[in-house]
Amino acid sequence: MLFNKAYIPYGAYWSSPFSKWQGSFAGLHAMELAADVARRALEERKLSPEVFDGLALGLTIPQHHCFYGAPWMAAMIGNPNITGPTIAQACATSARSITWAAQEVDDGTHQSVLVVTADRCSNGPHIYYPAPDAPGGTGATENWVLDNFGFDPYAKNPMVQTAENVAKEEGVSREEQDECTVRRYEQYAKALAKDRAFQRRFLIPVELKRGKKVVGVVETDEGVFSTTAEGLAGLKPVVPGGTVTFGSQTHPADGNAGLVVATQERARELSRDAKIEIKLVSFGQARAKKGFMAAAVTPAAEQALARSGWKVADLAAVKTHNPFAVNDVVMAKKMGIDQGILNNYGSSLVYGHPQGPTGMRIMIELIEELVEKGGGRGLFAGCAAGDTAFATTLEVRLAR
Repeated sequence: MLFNKAYIPYGAYWSSPFSKWQGSFAGLHAMELAADVARRALEERKLSPEVFDGLALGLTIPQHHCFYGAPWMAAMIGNPNITGPTIAQACATSARSITWAAQEVDDGTHQSVLVVTADRCSNGPHIYYPAPDAPGGTGATENWVLDNFGFDPYAKNPMVQTAENVAKEEGVSREEQDECTVRRYEQYAKALAKDRAFQRRFLIPVELKRGKKVVGVVETDEGVFSTTAEGLAGLKPVVPGGTVTFGSQTHPADGNAGLVVATQERARELSRDAKIEIKLVSFGQARAKKGFMAAAVTPAAEQALARSGWKVADLAAVKTHNPFAVNDVVMAKKMGIDQGILNNYGSSLVYGHPQGPTGMRIMIELIEELVEKGGGRGLFAGCAAGDTAFATTLEVRLAR
């Protein structure tokens, strides 16, 4: 599908820092935190919540009262007159939520849609499913986060096994994965240069409060550790006899992000710089064979490019949600992607994986990189649970 009328106003997007598993955000309600960050981001950008006529919430891990979803989020942000869906598609949630908003704008249903994504992997819910007809009436229980990371009910394997399956089939070595990991950390370091100049364009600090008193501020990502080739070489594989280590895969995290999708006219009105135009172009999705999640990224990306009428050579920048380094190694080889345009300024492999907002932050970084380059075409792609993947293309144009 091609989008014809969907644009992202320049600067009308933001992300919290991502905080490591059981870190500073572990006790905070993900939706309430996202609403607080969104309110402050909108105020900083001099945008009233009332400029939006629709809202979508991307959320994959239940939070207290999340039954009320997007309408509650809209009220907390400051516009109780709008509504919309709550969308959950594992790690594809951001891209799917943005796609929904783009389709709404394209068909004229909405003029400007706020998309908010939020998740907290830390302290995920423990769910009890009643089963009165079971022996003794004992129901089933589930740790929403850990149990689902560890077991796909269809493929019958943990997520890390999907990476091992793809690495074996495609002949990706441990050394290739470690080399890719080191490169990603070096790229992330560039986002921290000059007092985090790149990240400061979109990262909103999170205030930690005790009651009404601010007791601390999280300004940058928590959980990013110094990584070297020597350090990676000393790690044991997660799966005995395998190639994926804790160093070459992402870590669960907490965080949120927000982004506006609007018509071209409204995007110009809401933009920090009306001379910068960001057009959403197309999306693609794919499903790999059972137990091969990392392999789904390439066909999803190829579908999005085909719908756009673009080739890899037309791209100025590519960003991926890469829970495993093997994802990037395989995708780059199969599509012939130049490493010089792949995941500059970092990726989820480095700063973590809060699920819902992960892809949105990565797409924000894609936009800012393209602006820095003076415009161009970009591709985002990433895998998701169920051996699936989602991809989105966009183009940044700068008026001369």
